[in-house]
Amino acid sequence: MQSQMDAAKNLIGGNWQESSSGQVFYDQSPADTAKTLGVFQLSDNSDVKAAFESARKSFPKWSGTSPIERGKLLFKAADLMTAKFEEFSKLLTTEEGKTLAESKGEVQRSVDMLRFYAGQASRLKGDTYPSSTPKTLLYSMREAVGVISILTPWNFPIAIPTWKIAPALVYGNTLVFKPASKTPLIAFEFMRILQSAGIPDGVINFVTGSGEKVGDEMVTNENIDAISFTGSYEVGSHIQKLRGGAAKMARIQLEMGGKNPTVVNEDADLAKAVQLVTASAFGLTGQACTATSRVIVHEKIASEFKSKLADRASKLKVGNGLEDGVEMGPAASEAELKKDLKYIEIGKSEGAKLLTGGSRPSGDYYERGYYINPTIFTDVQSDMSIARQEIFGPVLSILEAKNLDQAIEIANDTEFGLTSAIVTNNLAAALEFAEKSRVGIVKVNRTTPGVELQMPFGGVKHSSSDTFKEQGEESVEFYTRKKAVYVSY
Repeated sequence: MQSQMDAAKNLIGGNWQESSSGQVFYDQSPADTAKTLGVFQLSDNSDVKAAFESARKSFPKWSGTSPIERGKLLFKAADLMTAKFEEFSKLLTTEEGKTLAESKGEVQRSVDMLRFYAGQASRLKGDTYPSSTPKTLLYSMREAVGVISILTPWNFPIAIPTWKIAPALVYGNTLVFKPASKTPLIAFEFMRILQSAGIPDGVINFVTGSGEKVGDEMVTNENIDAISFTGSYEVGSHIQKLRGGAAKMARIQLEMGGKNPTVVNEDADLAKAVQLVTASAFGLTGQACTATSRVIVHEKIASEFKSKLADRASKLKVGNGLEDGVEMGPAASEAELKKDLKYIEIGKSEGAKLLTGGSRPSGDYYERGYYINPTIFTDVQSDMSIARQEIFGPVLSILEAKNLDQAIEIANDTEFGLTSAIVTNNLAAALEFAEKSRVGIVKVNRTTPGVELQMPFGGVKHSSSDTFKEQGEESVEFYTRKKAVYVSY
């Protein structure tokens, strides 16, 4: 693993090199801000341009390589990551803040995705078609799109890069990858895994630095053929506007925020509902685009549900995710902590009632990191800011509904549309909810976070550009294009 004393470098054209700016930034642990994890390049636009030129130069040879050979390299990368499973898991917890159990799940998911897409190499197929003329063969073939710009967030800093980079590579594309500046270290180690697996020089290029400085170049560079971004709606919409003004057309895949509801139906098993909502709202410190941030509960069971949920949330053990028994880690940064606390004050000012939490834990232990207590508001109305804006932290709003129809109406009353869930023992209610939910992913008696890699992933409304799905076999649609071939014989 990268030594704390070494300055990690950019990877451009197979060479690890310092940024042209000569400047660096520091990576710190959110659980203990006195701990510096690494030093990274504060890249400028010249570094990004060089990275894209490298990706363009390496594209013909890589795209002409057999998909089977490309798949073999991903299988090797999966083996290398498996060998460092414990190291990667501890590093992820130290850098991002999630619990060790959550980190192990994310690292395992990355390994699984490498193997899944390695296996897709032998499935890169086209189709044959009947012709209206004799002695004519009509068929289609898939070919790589080209050079991909990949921008990823800090909350899943190994899983999200993997589910973008693995299909991009196996389908023959080259790429430039810029990770979030809050979590550059595990991304750096992932690049070293891919390089060690034998990915050729220039196929993968890696730059670190501020989105404010190099973000526009990562979107508008003339060598870009496609952009895959996961992050906030504000940044995603900016990317779409920037690229819309570019001279060259490029594919855009944007996965953005969520304001995800879990509906607790009148017939729900309350113990099960409390378990699912607690995991959905406070697991991963609420820092997931799929996290539950609104609970819509039937008014007949609302009082009992709120009491049980508050009791469970107040007993969650908050602390350093590397320690045994910790159930919720810190916010990922000071900025995230301040945002959480700001929205708590907004909720109070708008008339919502604080049921539990609402502050930082006390004591020297907690002062060393960005810790916050799980927070629940009641008496929340749909027009309140805490019910409409993405907080991206462990702040949960409880709303009440008279019946399922009203619950669905409240659930859909948002600009976002990523995922939704219902807790019910009524099959008719479950199917009606699935049909009427205006989201990309529906869960029944499951947490809103957590998706299976073989399933398509993506939202609607402000949660996505709603162009191409991620993950599963459908990723081939974004990372390849079809070519039609006519042969007379």
